[in-house]
Amino acid sequence: MRVIYSDDHRLHDGGKELIGGELVPQFEKPARMDMVLGQLDARGFTDRVGPDAIGLEPALRVHDKDYLDFLASAWDDWSAEQPDQSFALAFTFGMRRLRQEPGKSIHQRLGWYAFDAAAPLVAGSWQAIQSSLDCAITGQRLVASGASSAFALCRPPGHHAMRDMAGGYCYINNAAAAAQAFLDGGATKVALLDVDYHHGNGTQDIFYETDKVFFVSLHGHPDQEYPYFAGQAEETGRGAGEGANHNYPLVWGSDWQAYGAALDDGIAKITKAGAEVLVVSLGVDTFEADPISHFKLKSPDYLVMGERIASLGLPTLFIMEGGYAVEEIGINTVNTLEGFLQKG
Repeated sequence: MRVIYSDDHRLHDGGKELIGGELVPQFEKPARMDMVLGQLDARGFTDRVGPDAIGLEPALRVHDKDYLDFLASAWDDWSAEQPDQSFALAFTFGMRRLRQEPGKSIHQRLGWYAFDAAAPLVAGSWQAIQSSLDCAITGQRLVASGASSAFALCRPPGHHAMRDMAGGYCYINNAAAAAQAFLDGGATKVALLDVDYHHGNGTQDIFYETDKVFFVSLHGHPDQEYPYFAGQAEETGRGAGEGANHNYPLVWGSDWQAYGAALDDGIAKITKAGAEVLVVSLGVDTFEADPISHFKLKSPDYLVMGERIASLGLPTLFIMEGGYAVEEIGINTVNTLEGFLQKG
């Protein structure tokens, strides 16, 4: 399995985030990738390439141009107004009954194009965001060209990024861009399986009204867990997309027995849907020791997860999402890939 990776992700080190009523150092940090790279090397995943320079066209297929223009210019606008601040972060949001337009000031636009206070920007963020997209689309092109699988080691992650909003450490939705690229390349139906602990609200938002992308997400129940306002089981799509969106909200404390049953059901639905290719939003924050999550999966469970995904028998692109128990993130990520390859 070829791994696509760029060191540009190190340019994005977001500083702090607001979580649980406290401004704390960000859990999503460059060290996460070092742990994954170490395990990849130790376990023989040495077929590694840098991404091609793709450009923004794949992102424009799933995001609004005004939103991408904002991401490209936000740091320069922020630093011109706040030269002594090391990171840009929204603190007021364009919510209901407030004026519904992005405005002109950087503070207005930060609050318009974000839905939470977990998407800070620093001087190198835009380059890292573009490079993360390049990794995803380079992997997509490998699979589209005949590779049975590939792993895009993307950072920053993407599955929370909505069509016109950043949030949850995510800016461009790499998995959505890759799924759309498969469609643009001739696929008639793509399955997108999100196994991250947090609901892929951005991916759901982008594809909610189409049946061309069959979306399955397993995640912490929104009554208990971020992002709170998406991910209920009754959210099944709209219009042409009705029946193509399947959420499996699981309560705190869920272990492999509960998670595996939901995964099996989701895989059965993907099989029935008749997808030609699979994109996996691979988050491993379902691990029992993850600092911001509440599931109880153990490291060996990820081997089984990989085997279950492989049972679909589809060309598969893995795209890195979350996972914040830094010491174990590499073990659990590579366990998933190994389980997939052993079964495949």
